Formats: sequence, structure tokens, C-alpha cells
Amino acid sequence: MAGRHTLRASDSDREKIAERLRVAATEGRLSTDELDARLGAALKARTYHELDSLVADLPGKKLAPRRTGARGLAVSHPVAATAIALAAITVAIAALAIVAMVGAAWIGWMVFAWIFFGSKRSRYGSHMSGPNGRQNRPPRPGLGPHARSTAPGRSSYWA
Repeated sequence: MAGRHTLRASDSDREKIAERLRVAATEGRLSTDELDARLGAALKARTYHELDSLVADLPGKKLAPRRTGARGLAVSHPVAATAIALAAITVAIAALAIVAMVGAAWIGWMVFAWIFFGSKRSRYGSHMSGPNGRQNRPPRPGLGPHARSTAPGRSSYWA
């Protein structure tokens, strides 16, 4: 990887150095002529090395290269990081709500199917069911306790 002195500086880096030079001038560390010369050089600088050389004789930190990644975003743009976090939470809640609705619909369909297709009671009312849940049907002709068997040699159980 290239050293820090060869990395290219951004416009915001140049503005930070310019602001630092202005502050140094208001503190009396730089004369007006020196400030003008350094500001011109700061706005024309292309690398961190050129910017660092402009503030090397001033107290304070060197300009650090910009960090990227999630932590860099949270530090440099807290509003954007908060918006992204809220969007992620909203998406997660919406996904849970969809899963809950699908589950509730599935349970509703199962109850509906059990009521109309799986129930042992008749749909037509309780007049068809007798005691102990058995249906009262009229006896079929030729069957029942008083029916006689017509087969030779067989007797009816009730006879």
C-alpha cells in the first residue's frame, strides 16, 4: 500500500487545513502574508504530504486520512447512521408483521376448514343427530329387529 505522503487529499481535507491556518493567524502564529501564501498552497495541494508540510510548524494534530466503514459513517455522519439504523429496524418490524399475518391467515383457514369440512356434526342442524351423536335414520326395508331372514336354514337373531 502506498504511504500516507503519496495519498491524494480531498476538497474537505484542504478546507480543514485552510481553517486551521486561519485559526493560527487569529492566534497570532502566522502573519497576513504568510497566511495568504499558505492558503494558496493549501488550496493547490494534491497529497497529504503537501498539506502536512503547511501545518508542520503549528501545534495540533496532523490531518488523518478519512476512514471508511460503518464506524467511520457513524462518527462522520451521525444523522445518516441513525437514519440507516431506523430504516433497518423498520424493515425488521415489517417482516415480523408480515410473518405474523401469514401465520394468522393460515390458522384462520385451518379453523374454517375444520368447521366446514372436518366437523362430525352435520351442517344441516342437530335434528339429524340422535342420542350419543348417532344419526336417527329411518330403518331400511327388510332390515332391523323385526325383519325375517329369507335365507333357508337361517334364523333371525330377534325371531
